Amino acid sequence: MLQIKNLQVSVEEKTILQGLNLDVGDGEIHVLMGPNGSGKSTLAQTLMGNPSYIVKDGVASFNGKNLLDMDPSQRSLEGIFLSFQYPSEVPGVKVESFLRLIYNKHKPEKLSPIKFRQLLKEKLSLLKLDESFTQRYLNDGFSGGEKKRMEMLQMLVLEPKLAILDEIDSGLDVDAIKVLAKVINYLKEKDEMSVLLITHYSRILKNIGVDKISVMKRGAIVQDGGRDLAEELEEHGYSN
Repeated sequence: MLQIKNLQVSVEEKTILQGLNLDVGDGEIHVLMGPNGSGKSTLAQTLMGNPSYIVKDGVASFNGKNLLDMDPSQRSLEGIFLSFQYPSEVPGVKVESFLRLIYNKHKPEKLSPIKFRQLLKEKLSLLKLDESFTQRYLNDGFSGGEKKRMEMLQMLVLEPKLAILDEIDSGLDVDAIKVLAKVINYLKEKDEMSVLLITHYSRILKNIGVDKISVMKRGAIVQDGGRDLAEELEEHGYSN
């Protein structure tokens, strides 16, 4: 689904990604780990098309299409979703209105407010959220955990082909991490969604069927492995 070769990216004239190679297959849950400053978030922002990240060289294709030729809106419409570490607050825009807008933008069948509310009710139940949540303004006054659940709800509504989750588990308690794992497993089983999960912690992996783990250092992938690699990193860190 996602194929990256020799990707070199700079930010403010400083090269961050230095010839990165990475493949994510259909229906694959691929975990990306590494120390702070290794370039994980730079990769996420580059894949979503943030113009502050300048591609100097390399190739990135998504389902056979040149990803680097697409603007962020096109990438989203192709089925790529990026969760934000720090989602913006949008006072005056209700959660339900926002979600229906993006749903109708991405899906061929447009839903009326009544039909969309029925769909939304199903998604809310997966996250154990009350319907009153959707009548609040988007991220306005939300706690950190609520903002993360909002990102999960958006992902559930869009049902993307590839979800790039950038430290979405950071700051979540044990129960919230279990809910996040449930959402990921649900979408993978339902739509064979692929996931690029960027995390520092192995605890979320205990509830997810991980296919592959890659370790990133200094802007490149330096090691690949399975679930046991996460346990090794948890014990010994990234120094080796």
